[in-house]
Amino acid sequence: MTDKLEGYTMFSKSEEQKLELGWLKSINKLLVGKKIVNVQYMTEKDAEEQGWDGRPIQIKLEDGTWLTPSGDDEGNNGGSLFTNSKDLPIIPIM
Repeated sequence: MTDKLEGYTMFSKSEEQKLELGWLKSINKLLVGKKIVNVQYMTEKDAEEQGWDGRPIQIKLEDGTWLTPSGDDEGNNGGSLFTNSKDLPIIPIM
């Protein structure tokens, strides 16, 4: 069951878990087993078209899928990537 709170939908724990599992299924289907074939920074032109100040790294997979980190779910700016690598703990925006 969901409750309304000033325009927001609040999900029960079980609904939230179902939502998370649904997203994980889709994400796994998109990413698992895919090979990275190209890594580049977003072009200045593309960043400008998005209305972004920063240019994030973009990752291209073998099937043509591009992954572009965003600062939030609304795509308000390009985002950095954090890693567990001691040599490269963060992949910054430009």
